[in-house]
Amino acid sequence: MSDSGVSLETIADLVGHAGTAVTEKVYRHQIRPVITQGAEAMNTVFGRGRSA
Repeated sequence: MSDSGVSLETIADLVGHAGTAVTEKVYRHQIRPVITQGAEAMNTVFGRGRSA
């Protein structure tokens, strides 16, 4: 949601937090770079576009 421009206050409200501190510390981290790095590593290990 954060990547889509949803405010931290709105995200905190949606997940039921009284304030934004917990939301910011625990939930508002970027996972896309981690997923991308993992996918790139898997492509290297298994080869991109190989058929079974």
